Amino acid sequence: MMQGSLGSFDVAIVGGGMVGASLASALAPLGLRIAVIEAVPHDSALQPSFDERTTALSNGSRRILEAIRIWPEVSPAATAIRKIHISDQGHFGFARIDAAEQGLEAIGYVLPNRALGRALWAGIERSPSIRVFCPASVSEVIPSPAFTTLALQRPEGSAGSIEARLVVAADGAHSAVRSAFAVEAQHRDYRQTALITTVLPQRFHDHVAYERFTPGGPIALLPLHDGRCTLVFTVDAQAAASALSWSDEEFLAEVQRRFGFRLGRFLKVGRRVPYPLALTWAERTSAGRCVIVGNAAQGLHPVAGMGFNLGLRDVASLAELIADAGERGGLDPGDARLLSEYDAWRREDRRGIIGFTDGLVRLFSSPLGAARGMRNLALLAFDLMPPAKSALQRLSTGASRRVPKLARGVALR
Repeated sequence: MMQGSLGSFDVAIVGGGMVGASLASALAPLGLRIAVIEAVPHDSALQPSFDERTTALSNGSRRILEAIRIWPEVSPAATAIRKIHISDQGHFGFARIDAAEQGLEAIGYVLPNRALGRALWAGIERSPSIRVFCPASVSEVIPSPAFTTLALQRPEGSAGSIEARLVVAADGAHSAVRSAFAVEAQHRDYRQTALITTVLPQRFHDHVAYERFTPGGPIALLPLHDGRCTLVFTVDAQAAASALSWSDEEFLAEVQRRFGFRLGRFLKVGRRVPYPLALTWAERTSAGRCVIVGNAAQGLHPVAGMGFNLGLRDVASLAELIADAGERGGLDPGDARLLSEYDAWRREDRRGIIGFTDGLVRLFSSPLGAARGMRNLALLAFDLMPPAKSALQRLSTGASRRVPKLARGVALR
């Protein structure tokens, strides 16, 4: 090891947010030397991944969390989604999806990000195979044929370096590691901001999730276990500052105007936090001894709630390939053949979900009369066609023909 080295690892995961921490948990049983590098402690109020937001989990994602032994710890905080209601304000089109009609207990689950963060990091801190560098960031990336050297920086100064046979870029949409490996990313600014908060409706939500498209942007309500709902209130980026300055009464009145009275009146609202919305997608999912996962590979609009679910399938696919390589002997998780197989496996799923989400945003954001007519007919047709609902459920579980073992609930070891 070079002078100042802090160790050699099989896998170094840069980013300990929801996707990076999930990958560490999935790899922990495989007997690998794993490093997790994260700039902000998971229990800090400044940690951007494990904040007051919630995440809508598909059934495939639930099975992944079950297979990596996280679901039992977070399920008490999870709320089942048993129905989804989709509508377009001021127009006749609507669609409904019912778990019972699909033969399912739930279409998905709503889980507080903080609960998931606590469970994932508790497992990481218990694992003898994982070494955590936090708070720390990567200040330099030095690739070589056999391994990559990562220079680490702590708040108080340089911390030395580590070597890894595989580096995982899990450091978000503006990934510094992705850039260090010269992987370009496309970016489309939707010029929208999502204001995330919780609201208390007059009526119980009955485990229904609502997605309502309005001229000002989509509005989503996700059920929570105590009768409240997570609200994703999308506004034009220029209007975000004004919306944040509204009083609670003014804000609830605007939510009521857009959403209507399906849940009665909205009685209370929590703290509002703004999140600018954009689509980011990396042109490749690997380069050299680096693989790119989660938001570093694709950052999506939250309109369909598929971003983390897609990132979790990145995790499940990569972990399975690494586990299979280990069983064949001579494991090198950074081997070019393994990363090429990962790229091929993830290509179809990424393309399908990115295209579906971006198309949805474009269709329901268009002010053109023809587009409005098309989307309302599409909603009505969707509501009347059970096969279309089954196809959407399959899409939310994964657009690839090959479903990872973890997404089928099968443990890797």
